[in-house]
Amino acid sequence: MAPVFTTILIVFILLFLFLSFVTVQQGTIAVITVFGKYRRLMAPGLNFKIPFIENVYRRISIQNRSVELEFQAITIDQANVYFKAMLLYAVVNNNEDSIKNVAFKFVDERSLMQALVRTIEGSIRGFVATKKQAEVLSLRKEIVNDVKDQIDVTLETWGYHLLDLQLNDITFDEAIIKSMAQVVASSNLKAAAENEGQALLITKTKAAEAEGNAIKIAAEAERLAAQLRGQGVALFREEVAKGMSQAAKEMEQANLDTSVILFSMWTEAIKNFAEYGKGNVIFLDGSSDNMQRTMHEMMSMNNLMKPKDTTPVKK
Repeated sequence: MAPVFTTILIVFILLFLFLSFVTVQQGTIAVITVFGKYRRLMAPGLNFKIPFIENVYRRISIQNRSVELEFQAITIDQANVYFKAMLLYAVVNNNEDSIKNVAFKFVDERSLMQALVRTIEGSIRGFVATKKQAEVLSLRKEIVNDVKDQIDVTLETWGYHLLDLQLNDITFDEAIIKSMAQVVASSNLKAAAENEGQALLITKTKAAEAEGNAIKIAAEAERLAAQLRGQGVALFREEVAKGMSQAAKEMEQANLDTSVILFSMWTEAIKNFAEYGKGNVIFLDGSSDNMQRTMHEMMSMNNLMKPKDTTPVKK
């Protein structure tokens, strides 16, 4: 009997030692209970427990976890909005109170996930129900912040913390998408028409300014040309007057009739008409009577142009 008892004792001791050591993986914390009541926590690594008395109730991961969500919400103007989101969460910390909440608040992991998903969906639905469909697409950040503010406190009582919520996709019914596309297209057409009108107005304004400047430049050039022509004519007349005066003095000194100058000028004018007339027809009476009458008129004009003698008469 002694050898059998010894063998049984050795087996019992070996089994006791085997069941006394527990390995906990990195990123995991083991919850130990004694006859169903919480006793203590085991950190990652090799740990010792009392066999048959202490029991590993649950191994809790303190690493980050993610879950994808798909749900529907309705806006204040009765438009269906479809969300696809990614939820990132984790245990608040490895403190004893937090781990106890994680271990004992829910019956199992499935119950936790159901409560977590429904809480977030309800929060987003409540926010979207106060907004119009046109506002939802531009309120991604506001939706996320509102959800975090509402459920962070609740999650902490469960021992968890919401790290991030990403709204990856927000869509509407096909009819709403088409109507929104039409609104965007019409807005773009309106903007394009306004831009084209502004461009046309600027073009016409610049063209008018350029035409006005051209007219102004042309008028200024014409004024300057007219001024120069007038100065040229005045200089020409001045030179002609000087020449005629000089010729008249020389003819008087030679006792010649000065009316010959007028006759010479008249014949030169006729010659100039014929040479530079460019096809224009000028009718002149070449009869002797007309020549005589013309000479008398020119002599009379010459007498009128002579300076009067203003020397006082001596008494």
